[in-house]
Amino acid sequence: MSVRHSPSFNSDEKEKGYTQDAVDVAEHAPEAVIVKRYGPLGPILERMFAHGVEARGVERVPEDQRSSKNQYNNSVNTVLTTIPIGVLAQEYYTLTLPHAIATIMCFGALGALTVAFISTLGPQTGLRTMMIARYSSGYVGGIIYSVLNLLTQVFNRLGFSVTAVILGGETLASINPGTLPLVVGIIIVAICSLVPCFIGYEMVHIYERYAWMVMTIVMLFLWGLGGKAGFDINTQKPLEATGRALSGDILSFGGIIFGSFSGWAPVAADYNCRLPVDTPSIKVFLLTFFGLWIPICFVEILGAALMTISDPAFADVIAAGDTGGLLSQVLSPWKGGGKFVLVLLSFSVVANNIPNTYSAGISAQALGRPFAMVPRFVWVFLAFVTYTVAGVAGREHFSEILSNFLSILSYWTAFFIVIVAEEHFIFRRKNGPLGGYNLEDYDTPSKLPVGIAGVLSGCFGVAGAVVGMSEVWYTGPLGMDAGADGYGADLGFELAAAFAAVMFPPLRWLEIRLTGR
Repeated sequence: MSVRHSPSFNSDEKEKGYTQDAVDVAEHAPEAVIVKRYGPLGPILERMFAHGVEARGVERVPEDQRSSKNQYNNSVNTVLTTIPIGVLAQEYYTLTLPHAIATIMCFGALGALTVAFISTLGPQTGLRTMMIARYSSGYVGGIIYSVLNLLTQVFNRLGFSVTAVILGGETLASINPGTLPLVVGIIIVAICSLVPCFIGYEMVHIYERYAWMVMTIVMLFLWGLGGKAGFDINTQKPLEATGRALSGDILSFGGIIFGSFSGWAPVAADYNCRLPVDTPSIKVFLLTFFGLWIPICFVEILGAALMTISDPAFADVIAAGDTGGLLSQVLSPWKGGGKFVLVLLSFSVVANNIPNTYSAGISAQALGRPFAMVPRFVWVFLAFVTYTVAGVAGREHFSEILSNFLSILSYWTAFFIVIVAEEHFIFRRKNGPLGGYNLEDYDTPSKLPVGIAGVLSGCFGVAGAVVGMSEVWYTGPLGMDAGADGYGADLGFELAAAFAAVMFPPLRWLEIRLTGR
């Protein structure tokens, strides 16, 4: 990738009344800008920043403020919330364990590839993902995508936070049934999720760097105790569909798996933008790919395997789809030790909530300059309130929430990734029409693309998702044709990506031809 730098103080900034010093301060010391902006509250904010709360939001990270210390973090998905995704294979789609494993590994690899690609753009640009999207969809188009991404964060990606606090609270409540209300458990987990992402980037990475070690051991305990109770890979065989109906189940479950991976793509660069610009892209790609694929597959397959336990004592919790109760039953032979492990599991969801909440704040700031003026930690707190309230309200419908939002999440991320990738590889390559990224223009509308190509291609992606999707509340015509026995097959993310991939290159070429940018 070629990167072109323009002078830090340009005519657009001069027209806005900025001075050279103001531009330099905004880029290199955002906390000073915030302290000055909020007048009487300035001293309080200054103390917060002095004690480690991150001031930087969507502003680009200059090359001289990068560090290589946060390259190895691997706990985001070695958590409790990943288990019920695997449970869905039997609970909703009656897939046998071998078919569930194959679906998880194949669709998971596809989803991990998309996130790994987006993550490589962070060190190259020093920008958050939504800022990078402006180079394919323009300033106004970037705002539209930021709105979609924020909705994803609040209703989908934060939907993971909702399901996380529900499941964490559910698991806490199952330790001593009747002694801890589910609502209280949800609130406890949510508050624990707030602190690291309120502080910011460094604390997020510190927590994620170490939390996965404990949780990997816990997951191994579950594998061992589940195996002792007796996995039966043929337990679903009589219930599994055949022919086109089986294909439909695999495609639909595959869409959920893809969404559980690709849902990280719209925020992937947020956690790599402070790595040095000379960090090898292949290193970032491989660390991200395997850092997602290995732990998610490991835990989702565990969820699928636990649903095959043949011990009659598990029949009720398996039939009810109660993940918290299922885990409690698996750990019951350890009595007090098992309850301690349940506590660890319930708080493991904090690792998943942290990046969701942190990136919700970034997405809100990416809506435009007025939103960027609000400190990042304020948006983080609003995100915390949102998913806590949603968690309390939706606590009785956990499985339905999970299956619905993961499928829809895969549609949006599919066409978003395709548009960003085609912009990068076709139009921003070294010898391409635009010759790289002019990184100083990320917040200058007059120098960014007009954005018509990106927005229209996204609309075509939505059309592809609509005709191919298969949800409880709607099935598209192509989705219905791909299924059997009155049930559709979810082709939403595949067709969303395909429609956008076909339409973006000619539209973008025409846009460059007519506007020069």
